Amino acid sequence: MIIGLVGSGYIGGTLAKLAIDAGHTVVLSNSRGPETLSDLVAELGPSARAATAAEAAAAGDIVVVTIPFGRYREVPVEPLAGKIVIDTNNYYHERDGRFPEIDSGETSDSELLAAHLPTSRVVKAFNAIYYRDLGTQGVPRGTEGRRALPIAGDDPEAKQAVTELIDSFGFDVVDAGPLSEGRRFTRDKPAYVQGYSAEELKEAIAKG
Repeated sequence: MIIGLVGSGYIGGTLAKLAIDAGHTVVLSNSRGPETLSDLVAELGPSARAATAAEAAAAGDIVVVTIPFGRYREVPVEPLAGKIVIDTNNYYHERDGRFPEIDSGETSDSELLAAHLPTSRVVKAFNAIYYRDLGTQGVPRGTEGRRALPIAGDDPEAKQAVTELIDSFGFDVVDAGPLSEGRRFTRDKPAYVQGYSAEELKEAIAKG
């Protein structure tokens, strides 16, 4: 499978390595141009290449959007039509500016991205774990106390594909429900960046 990455910072770079280790190829992009990713591509090896954001979006079977939330309108729309899009973003008003519709609870960061990508199948995932933990805490399925990660989305098939990918990276998955429920594991919520097992994570999500 090809994993496209729109954004190649700490989370994106970590996910790229995990994907390659799981047998996939990755196409990386950022806002500064493919040439700025040469060091990361060299580090990741022959299963990685750099491209523009539109090219990475077009190439990916699954595409990860991992850029500062405030720039979500820069995500290319046409290349992502019909595709599974993993949204790793978190809304930080100090960085992103104020979004009154999020502050009021009218909508959420992932729902705004989904509205920007009206034909994509958006799944919120990987936003509730520090990148260092993401890169180091994965263990084989069945390991006692295996850490679980939350997801949310409106498309069952997309969520299944993302669940299988997360499992291959070494984590259990707890499905929080539709995309609107992704707000239950965002900043300052009980489920955010905590190293919970699946049962513990379910309880934390319910409190969110």
